[in-house]
Amino acid sequence: MQPQQIFLVRHGETEWSRSGRHTGRTDVPLTAEGGASATAIGRALRGRALDVWTSPLERARETCRLAGFAETATVDADLREWDYGAYEGRTTLDIRKDSPDWSVWLSPIIGGESLDEVAERARRVIERVTSTERDAVLFSHAHFLRILAACWIGQPPITGRYLGLDTASISVLGYERVTRVIRGWNWTPR
Repeated sequence: MQPQQIFLVRHGETEWSRSGRHTGRTDVPLTAEGGASATAIGRALRGRALDVWTSPLERARETCRLAGFAETATVDADLREWDYGAYEGRTTLDIRKDSPDWSVWLSPIIGGESLDEVAERARRVIERVTSTERDAVLFSHAHFLRILAACWIGQPPITGRYLGLDTASISVLGYERVTRVIRGWNWTPR
């Protein structure tokens, strides 16, 4: 019997992701390119028996739908992106005009979630997904999935800052014998 695998899918491209704007809770639709990439994800994952989970945000749900998994998907609020509070919709370069050393990973998030709060949501998702031995796919967001991957391998959540994640990418978490590992990272099927 194969150990469980968890496929992480970052949603397809949006106008905000293309421009580098922090997109937490704002519902931004996919671009045409984002939609085409979501369809490619479906082809890459086709034929696998998967439990399907998705963020409630439109860009993740639409990626899930275009990939062909919407009918069996469970919407999970814990899969939402980081709440960036006052920094929502702004680029890092713009924020640094006021706060030169600002980093989403290292600075307080005014009016939003802390890194530890996002990590707590990620740990809850891991607990739910691993309550069964079935393979799973999670349709979610860049920062959230990076934090979830760090938690998966037992590292501090800030380790996610070193795990770049492109739009419409697939990553795979799994096991090497009994040790949780990252089996593949940031593969784009197009």
